[in-house]
Amino acid sequence: MKELLETIVTDLVEDKTAVSVDIDEPNAEGVIIYHLHVAPNDMGRVIGKHGRIAKAIRTVMRAAATRNNQKIMVEID
Repeated sequence: MKELLETIVTDLVEDKTAVSVDIDEPNAEGVIIYHLHVAPNDMGRVIGKHGRIAKAIRTVMRAAATRNNQKIMVEID
């Protein structure tokens, strides 16, 4: 899952070396939180107009997690 998120985001940003993902342990509901970090200059590219790209990234990640019987959440930091 981490590799999928990194692959999606690396194609969107200019500074590919600044992309990193931190993973939290599952919380009480079993939700795993992925913290996405990108360069400040690339934050707009990842979020998109009105958050459309961020929403699409979260949708793709949730669909992939469902196939693996997981619950995830993606936070962009």
